[in-house]
Amino acid sequence: MQDIKLNRINNIFLGVSDLGRSSAFYRETLGLDLQFETEGFVFLKAGGVALALSTAHARLATPLAGATEVVFGVDDVTATHEALTARGVEFLHPPRNVTGDQWAANFRDPDRHVLSIFGPEKA
Repeated sequence: MQDIKLNRINNIFLGVSDLGRSSAFYRETLGLDLQFETEGFVFLKAGGVALALSTAHARLATPLAGATEVVFGVDDVTATHEALTARGVEFLHPPRNVTGDQWAANFRDPDRHVLSIFGPEKA
């Protein structure tokens, strides 16, 4: 049997109910750049991983599915929190220390996926 190893994540798919609304949120509010778009899908550049928004994946969701969270690494959690708040993002809590010098703050996208910003607090 051939030894295989999964060594990277290429894409993360989020099921969305309204592709236009979610695309606008991720592009305009969060500032992610468009990689490409096709019917029912929007692919966004998110570092070394593509974040894909998909109406088809929304139909796959079940109420019993496991919880997920997409974590965005940032250089300054406080500044990012302030900038996103000014753009209308409602955080579930203010930035908090989660480990050593790393801070985090959680929020939700229009389909209620849990998202967070994570990194140092430079303020």
